[in-house]
Amino acid sequence: MDYLTIFYSIYIVLTTLLIIYVANYLFKNGKSFLLSAFKGNESVANSINNLLKMGFYLVNIGYALISIRYNYNLQSNAQLIEALAVKIGTIVLIFGAMHFFNMYILYLIGRITRDKEMRRKETQDTYVI
Repeated sequence: MDYLTIFYSIYIVLTTLLIIYVANYLFKNGKSFLLSAFKGNESVANSINNLLKMGFYLVNIGYALISIRYNYNLQSNAQLIEALAVKIGTIVLIFGAMHFFNMYILYLIGRITRDKEMRRKETQDTYVI
């Protein structure tokens, strides 16, 4: 077996395992954050959590598959490890960027929801005599 075949095999296995692990971790630990952002509405939080997990799978598996091509001539174990580090490191950076983007969007949703609730309470307090 040549180094490129070994590279492809290791890359596919490691990225698939990493994608599944991170998706499940975020799914499990993100529920309380979503409940907070959506004022305790569990059905909405669960739906959003499932949609985020599916989107995570689609984007990351899609990226992993389209970026699999490696145009270098791998001649040694060291080159193989370096190539894997670059490819898997890129995927990990994408995970992090997606996570921070999603957290920011959910923060904004939570803030908008809290602001609306505060304005509603202020309006009610104004008219109470």
